[in-house]
Amino acid sequence: MPEGKRAGERCVQLDDDLRCRIFGDPRRPACCGGLQPSVEMCGETREQAMVWIERLERLTQPH
Repeated sequence: MPEGKRAGERCVQLDDDLRCRIFGDPRRPACCGGLQPSVEMCGETREQAMVWIERLERLTQPH
């Protein structure tokens, strides 16, 4: 996504199983590679993880 993505917008690199198609590829953005999973971020369910990611996107979006 050359122009980046907006908060809440699905990344075009996600496949049908929500896995990154360019994981390990040098074209993968540094911000994605720098995002390391943790218990705090992932929680116990996908829904909990999405709440964390959505909050992070809101807090870091340009104004």
